[in-house]
Amino acid sequence: MLAVAFVSMVGWGTVNSLAADLDRLDVATESEGGVRATAHVLFPASPAVVQSLLSDYQHWPDLFEVRMRVAELIIRDGVATVDLRIEHPLMPGEHRLVTESRSLEQGGLVTDLTGGDFTRYHRVWKLAAAGEGNQTRADFELVVEIKSMVPDWLVAMAMRQELEAHFRIVKEKALEQSKR
Repeated sequence: MLAVAFVSMVGWGTVNSLAADLDRLDVATESEGGVRATAHVLFPASPAVVQSLLSDYQHWPDLFEVRMRVAELIIRDGVATVDLRIEHPLMPGEHRLVTESRSLEQGGLVTDLTGGDFTRYHRVWKLAAAGEGNQTRADFELVVEIKSMVPDWLVAMAMRQELEAHFRIVKEKALEQSKR
């Protein structure tokens, strides 16, 4: 996934009304190569619900529209090592993204590249309660550089669409889970 990879990444789907809560999404190429995305997102559920979705590593593929699978998952001493296999229309074949993720003390998650078909991958989610505690304000940052001939400007265009879809899916699942 360019957004897994493009996030822990996503497809070309349409964005429904839940995506309207997206305060801001900025995606741009970096002068030294790669793409950086930042976003401020309001989720319709508590930080605990959003944190549980983002740290349910075995089910990460459910949060994206791009085809991916978890090839291996090891959780040890609070660190989740995830080996993802991603199929993306911009990159023929299956591509590997191996990351380590850690929960942040104040709420959120940081994920860094440890191997695979990427030169750089760094993602940070910072979560905070909003409203009456039944919403989450999330600050998101993702830096990705792929070992590929695909130009960064094209990766940036795809990443924007994938992240919009990813945020929409997380919002839907958060809302669904908060009603349980």
